Amino acid sequence: MIAAAEQAIFERARLSRDARFDGRFFVGVRTTGIYCRPVCPANAPKRENIEFYPSAAAASEAGLRPCLRCRPETAPGTPAWLGTSTTVRRGLRLIESGALDNDGVDVLAERLGVTSRHLRRLFQKHLGASPLSVANTQRLHFAKRLIDQTDLPLREVAFAAGYQSVRRFNDEFRKTYQRSPRELRARRRSRQIDGNALTVRLRYREPFDWDQALGFFVFRATPGVESVGQNEYTRSIRHAGSDGLIRVRHDEPGSLSVSIHGVPTSAIFPIVQRARSMFDVDAPVAEIEACLERDPELAGRLPDARGVRVPGVWNGFELAVRAILGQQVSVAAATTMAGRVAERYGDAVQFDGHADITRHFPEPERLARARFNDMGLIGSRIQSIRDLARAVVKGDLSLNEDADPVETRQELLKIRGIGDWTAQYIAMRALKDPDAFPASDLGLLRAFDESLGRRIKPAELENLSEAWRPWRAYAALLLWRTSTGG
Repeated sequence: MIAAAEQAIFERARLSRDARFDGRFFVGVRTTGIYCRPVCPANAPKRENIEFYPSAAAASEAGLRPCLRCRPETAPGTPAWLGTSTTVRRGLRLIESGALDNDGVDVLAERLGVTSRHLRRLFQKHLGASPLSVANTQRLHFAKRLIDQTDLPLREVAFAAGYQSVRRFNDEFRKTYQRSPRELRARRRSRQIDGNALTVRLRYREPFDWDQALGFFVFRATPGVESVGQNEYTRSIRHAGSDGLIRVRHDEPGSLSVSIHGVPTSAIFPIVQRARSMFDVDAPVAEIEACLERDPELAGRLPDARGVRVPGVWNGFELAVRAILGQQVSVAAATTMAGRVAERYGDAVQFDGHADITRHFPEPERLARARFNDMGLIGSRIQSIRDLARAVVKGDLSLNEDADPVETRQELLKIRGIGDWTAQYIAMRALKDPDAFPASDLGLLRAFDESLGRRIKPAELENLSEAWRPWRAYAALLLWRTSTGG
């Protein structure tokens, strides 16, 4: 249930069509039976005729259907659960990866280490809907985006969105939109075409510092695996044995375009969701900045870094290896070393028009027994990478986004050669823990040299960072982005 004070905020946002709240809540209109985004261009209905919902799934569960004009499926992701419930965050990521396609809520709850009753209660509290409703709405919305934005045959749209049968797909659409998928495609506004690739648009919550995001990747792109060009990021991907390629561009205000080559239809949804996470498009920017600007030091830096994001990763194991390679060396040296590892141990790939993408990053099974001879790596670093890979292969360590950040950090620290900095950095980028904070990072310690006139110590920085919870990862990116000493 949405508190009265928050409803007053939502009402002002609705009347002003405040884009900062797009995707943060949805407006249900009793008189029409539809639900809209707060930025819907239609005439605003009277207050007594509407109800606010914390998620599209909650509005759908209430029996409302999506507005065909403002298209709720194109809104940025709902951030209500960020920083509040690790279990809900992990649950949503498991749902995004298809956890409820074949198994029920009981199995999902078991994977999360809670009872199904408690999981339903958490979802109701944070999203206003059950896990099944969230999964169904997510599947429906993704299919609607594919109908609007691509020429993918409708049968393949159904399978890409996770529907097990075309008949159910058609029934769901008629029930929800009062039109068939074919009728919806006939009235679409536009489509995205990128050669033989499938291209989907990702709306983001503004502001979005695209230059910062791309700049972060440009110095860290693993040669042969990733490439950063003018206004775009490209990398090799693998799904169910298929070699593919993904390209992300910022080619129009308000959204990123994700072009996907060479993977089966069933892989489209998880790939798009991973791209959302990698570029942090759903970050609740207004909430983050409201928290950080309460600190005078950070408030002075925010004007130069509005819309800062925490860059994610395509593969958690890949990032962890890179973090180990980056210990006590420069970013450039770590990038060179990561390229050597990929060149020697990664499988070769070839894509027309992308001569700079030649490798997949090696799998844990390959690096668990790799020798790394004549690569310029010291013995302790080699052993750390092997131990990391073996822990992943054995199942003792998960580096997927649905993993529990606290438990994962504890497992990482058991590996010799991995300290708090590495564990926190992995949690920040691979696990997308918004509160992870590598307090011993030299760049962060140097960030206060000018304002304080001295170098602070990790314990002091840790104490300072308490005021930045639960968004300390974003504080770290802000400090890295604006520091002259980092």
